[in-house]
Amino acid sequence: MNAKKVTEPPKKIVADNRQARYNFAIGDKIEAGIQLTGTEVKSLRQGRTNLSDAYAGARGDEIFLYNAYIPEYLQANQFNHETRRPRKLLLHRRQISRLIAAVTREGMTIVPLRLYFNEQGRAKCEIAVAQGKKAHDKRQATKEREWNRDKARLMKQRD
Repeated sequence: MNAKKVTEPPKKIVADNRQARYNFAIGDKIEAGIQLTGTEVKSLRQGRTNLSDAYAGARGDEIFLYNAYIPEYLQANQFNHETRRPRKLLLHRRQISRLIAAVTREGMTIVPLRLYFNEQGRAKCEIAVAQGKKAHDKRQATKEREWNRDKARLMKQRD
């Protein structure tokens, strides 16, 4: 019997927060829906979104995405949206309470990693509970990355 390898269906990634992986030690990842207006969705599909300064935080008993830049949709004229408005993340109650507990008790941060459209065409935001890295941790990660790059180069030359 041949076992088929199950692969994840392709997602259309709109924005990737590569800076977050450098500045934070990433913990648990969660896929969250995001509440958007019509012009925001159309602007996302054009793909000029920026998550580099974005973060998520609790307001009451809800989680919001702050400072994510979604540019205005040019064809919308007067019905456009604010580019950096807080956007509500759609999560289950248990997930929200777990995130709020991690932020308040353990001093963690909620960081958006990716913004993408899933198979059904819905906008999703991958968020993670993360702890900030110190300067020496960042230097160590850079050294490790450069060594792996050099090692691959040497192995390629050897073949």
